[in-house]
Amino acid sequence: MHPRIMNRAHLLFAALVLSLVSACSKNSSTTQVETFQVIKLAEKTVDYNNEFVAEILAAQRVEVRNRVKGYIERVLVDEGQSVRAGQKLFIISNKFYRHELEQAEANTKSVYADLKAAKIELANGKTLFDKNVISKPEVELLEAKADALQAKYEEAQAAEQQARLNLSFSDIEAPFNGVINRLPHKTGSLVEEGTMLTTISNSGSIFAYFNVSEKDYLDYARAKREGKPKTVSLKLADGSLYPHTGTIETTENEFDKSTGNIAFRARFPNPDNLLKHGSSGKIIVKTELKNAMLIPQKSTIEVQENIYVFAVDKNNKVQMRRVVPAFRLPQFYAISAGLSADDTFIYEGVQRVKDGATIIPQPTPFPQLGESNNN
Repeated sequence: MHPRIMNRAHLLFAALVLSLVSACSKNSSTTQVETFQVIKLAEKTVDYNNEFVAEILAAQRVEVRNRVKGYIERVLVDEGQSVRAGQKLFIISNKFYRHELEQAEANTKSVYADLKAAKIELANGKTLFDKNVISKPEVELLEAKADALQAKYEEAQAAEQQARLNLSFSDIEAPFNGVINRLPHKTGSLVEEGTMLTTISNSGSIFAYFNVSEKDYLDYARAKREGKPKTVSLKLADGSLYPHTGTIETTENEFDKSTGNIAFRARFPNPDNLLKHGSSGKIIVKTELKNAMLIPQKSTIEVQENIYVFAVDKNNKVQMRRVVPAFRLPQFYAISAGLSADDTFIYEGVQRVKDGATIIPQPTPFPQLGESNNN
């Protein structure tokens, strides 16, 4: 190639390189300032749903046990069957107890006959004493014999009553209206006295037990003093809401020292028998938060289990600031510390901003409660 042409090519390449370097230097020295929507804290009175794990128990539930030893002759009910109060559930073999009753009845009759004869003798003795035929000690001896037989007769009557009671125990009846649960012993089983034959539950209404903190307990006590009935809702295991509301009836008398909690009991109607003894759920207690300091969840980031917002100072410089949530609401946090009413912070786009950056703030109204929280 001709030397003059080569020199000209070199000059063009050098000029292009200088142009690119100059452009890069210009771009690197210029910082792009981004615009972000900013808002301030909002103080609002909101309803807050607090959830507590609940244990669901039947309002009535007892263990059915036999009071006499014997073989189960008949099982008159089945698992899951509804029964009425006084309905027969089991029959225990009663031949032995029937025989005991017959013996007791015979003994009572025999003692009564002896007592009757002793009373006749005593009456005759008193007549003879009045005629000075027998002495007073002889009359007293007849009185003592009659008294002894009277005591023996009363003892025989008591034994007869006990034998009759034992015989009645061979028929086991339902103590109240309810539903039969599992039957671990079948016909022909030998059961000792006190063996659990089944349990019976009345789930027409159910109890839900749940533990609350001391603060929640004080809120309840305050509402009770003001005459406000504390109704609660129940979330079932599948996440659906139970269609009937419940009422808090009572609390335990002491706080658990290990947890700092106290147990509450709420009663729910159960007309469709949907709730079963031993099932689980969550009690939902609606609480009014007055003058709660709210920030949108979309305005926060979480770093090592701490919650932060990007506060904006008067020079439009961003500062990463930790806030302390008191409650978590749908789409919002109610905070207890970290920001004041005069502080401005970035509303959305917190993933794109860095601590210490300068921004162009664009004030925006505080979002309405229930507004979508999608970025």
